[in-house]
Amino acid sequence: MKKYDAVVVGAGISGLLAALTLSKHGKKVLVLEKNQHIGGNCNSYMVDGYQVDTGVHAITHLNEGPLKRLMDNYFDFLPVFEDYGHYYIRTENAFVKVPSNLKDFVTFDILPRKDRLILSQTLTKAFTLSSFGIDLSDRAVYDFLPKSLSKDTYDFVDTMSISLSGKSMKETSAKRILYGSNFVRDSITQEQFDAMIGKLESKKSQSTESILASILPYHLHASLHARMTRVTQPFTSLERLATNDVNNSQGYPRKGLKAILNAIIYSLPETVEIKTECEVKAILVQDGKVSGVEADEIYLSDLVIYTGFATEIPLMIKDLPTEYVKDLKEIVHSKSLTIWLGLEKEFPNFNYTGSEIWFKDFAYWATPISNYDPSLAPKDKQLIGFSFVIDENKSEEQEIKKAYDTIFRAHPEIEKYIDMQHEQTMIPEKAAVAINGKFANIRTPVQNLYVAGTDTDKRSMGITRASYSIIELLKILNEDGNLH
Repeated sequence: MKKYDAVVVGAGISGLLAALTLSKHGKKVLVLEKNQHIGGNCNSYMVDGYQVDTGVHAITHLNEGPLKRLMDNYFDFLPVFEDYGHYYIRTENAFVKVPSNLKDFVTFDILPRKDRLILSQTLTKAFTLSSFGIDLSDRAVYDFLPKSLSKDTYDFVDTMSISLSGKSMKETSAKRILYGSNFVRDSITQEQFDAMIGKLESKKSQSTESILASILPYHLHASLHARMTRVTQPFTSLERLATNDVNNSQGYPRKGLKAILNAIIYSLPETVEIKTECEVKAILVQDGKVSGVEADEIYLSDLVIYTGFATEIPLMIKDLPTEYVKDLKEIVHSKSLTIWLGLEKEFPNFNYTGSEIWFKDFAYWATPISNYDPSLAPKDKQLIGFSFVIDENKSEEQEIKKAYDTIFRAHPEIEKYIDMQHEQTMIPEKAAVAINGKFANIRTPVQNLYVAGTDTDKRSMGITRASYSIIELLKILNEDGNLH
């Protein structure tokens, strides 16, 4: 039986980042992947001359976020990112930028003027409550909305909720909308926070009081204002909400999503061994402490990092605490469909870099990725990805047909241009940020067995969320003395 310093179960983006970081801390690491290919949802492959990604992606927080921190500290080779561009809303009659602050939102004439004013007030109220420490993670977006809005406005809010959580506005928390949208940054650096505090010191609290008084009931705003001498961040946050013009530092990797995967693979030291088509059947435990895994053979290790679906851990370990198993069962998934269209030539509607959102009926998020890098499509052709969150209670065939119908409704002429079409169905993240959905703890009831991945962290989504989870894993491993 072979002995390793660490065994990583799963070779998706989280598993590979775990292996990279652990190996750079001097550990001999074995990575076991049940599938033929590594990378999971962070990969690309060829279809009829076009290089498609596994789903449509935007890589966020590249200036200061978790992936940037990991790249700076652990990568030997770095992917090159192109500026992502803007997010747009498309309707039958309009194509406009998604607003990034309240000033833009008030003039966002895709929605009725009365609805825009109501939503602006609702957003400000929700953010104020959140800034003062009131937890909105159990408050649905729908519960914040007045019931007098137009169908278009409800469809718009529902689409934004789905794009940020994978669930409808009735299942998405208000907190997720606030911290996952363009209105509020997901995280800031300590330097930025200090700068904001310094700027605030020159302002009078009366300005904050007037803002609170205009949007909150008196008894609530008065009690909150009493704390203003001690709390400085909320006003700064409200100011940012009103005038935010910060670039969200989003990018798309040149040469496609596979460029990120390749950068990780090329950065792995020789102390990392990867075995594909090697499914882990059991996680071995002795006296309450992990001792290895059983796959095609027994692999011994005093440290195991599990990066598969946390919901499947009870299948690999007997006699886990009942409450722990119950919590894992309450993790919620969402399922997505991506349709890739290769076009004979550039389609006029997709002459931009960025993404567009269609929110009528069956919502989509679409990106013309070959506009970032023409080599992703054959010469003079174009590649566009359309992503949908699909209903798991309906047949895949029904959902695919509905998706194509939606694309052709949004772009009536595009069918004439189609040279290649390809469908993917997947679970984009291992846990959706839903009202009643749970997330797994990185620590498990088994000593030195840890979980990492997109079902352990609620921040952001996709590769960025996976990176957040790895940074939190490293903190915990260091606290437990397992990085030495």
